Amino acid sequence: MNGFLATLGLAAMLLTGALGAPVAAQQPFAAAATVNGQAITNFQVQQRALFFGLLRAPGADTESATQALIDETLQNQAARAAGIALTEEELDEGMVEFAGRANLSPDQFIAALAQGGVEPETFRDFVRNGMLWRSYVQQRFGPVSRPSDAEIDRKLARGGAPGVRVLLSEIALPLTPETAGEVQALAQRLSDTITTQAGFEAAARQYSRSNTAQRGGRLDWLNLSNMAPPIAEQVLTLAPGQVSDPVNLGSFIGLFILRDLDENAPTPPAGLSIDYAEYLIPGGRTPQALEQAGRLRARVDACDDLYGVAREDRAPEGTLRRETRPVSEIPADLRQELAKLDAGEASMLLAGNGYLRFVMLCGRDANASEDAFRTLGQQLLNQRLTSYSDGYLEELRADAVITR
Repeated sequence: MNGFLATLGLAAMLLTGALGAPVAAQQPFAAAATVNGQAITNFQVQQRALFFGLLRAPGADTESATQALIDETLQNQAARAAGIALTEEELDEGMVEFAGRANLSPDQFIAALAQGGVEPETFRDFVRNGMLWRSYVQQRFGPVSRPSDAEIDRKLARGGAPGVRVLLSEIALPLTPETAGEVQALAQRLSDTITTQAGFEAAARQYSRSNTAQRGGRLDWLNLSNMAPPIAEQVLTLAPGQVSDPVNLGSFIGLFILRDLDENAPTPPAGLSIDYAEYLIPGGRTPQALEQAGRLRARVDACDDLYGVAREDRAPEGTLRRETRPVSEIPADLRQELAKLDAGEASMLLAGNGYLRFVMLCGRDANASEDAFRTLGQQLLNQRLTSYSDGYLEELRADAVITR
């Protein structure tokens, strides 16, 4: 408590020096702004700036404090027009919750703020305004924001916990014992000489043998935890626009350029398993085998279709294999290819033991706990409510009569 008070006292002196001169020259109860005819006083602005400063929050200046109060006035007007109000008991609970973040009671919190020159009503108004707007947003947008169970299941299957996803382009160079030296030299040369996205895309169209080659190697967003670990480790060292070193996964060498990175994305839960099928085509990466794989792709839309193909073609035993395995147990080259696919999509990059491996993703399975299901549902709801809230506040600003 003493440390908290000392911090508030120091911040108050600094803020008083920063705000005192311009505010002192103004009438404290004159209007700093009006919102649809409702005044915001210079005193309210000064108090809000002091309050934010003592909390070490952004916006501890006159301009930012004024804008925050304008937004809150718009929000309050919308809430009250909808008939939303708080009881004293509800407001007291809100103040208890807020003060508790500093491990203080409301009385202790108010006493600490007073040492910095902040009036109790400033704290009460801040809490009240936030609670009124949250109630309004939940009432107006809650019914259309709540995700269905099916949406949550799909999100869990594709990833539900905060993590990292990346936007990449790739060049995939198949390896065989006969071409290993040549391919490794080519990969290193491309890594050393490509310096632009356009250059990377041109090289992908010329050299890559992945199904992304014709679009310049461009991949959609990938969860980092789904990717082969050697590639994920390389990607994390890149800045946007940089090209990775060659990554040798045994059956191919990959090069990657980072286009964007999102550090607040969902990532698959620990229990994620991959359901996939492999159809082995004799001949390795020969033109004949690749042509046969292309014909196979035209005959199937989902993994179950492969069983019919195997029967019709009287394929030898072992030609078709379907497995469901934890993502952590899948070999790196196969794991990387599956990470790029949606259900029903196929890859014809991998080969080995004299066979071209036609790989199809059947689905992703996540056995999420009830807590994970509930937590993700709340996260999705909060994200949508925030989006609706921000959008509606923009509408309120556009329709309002605001004077400064």
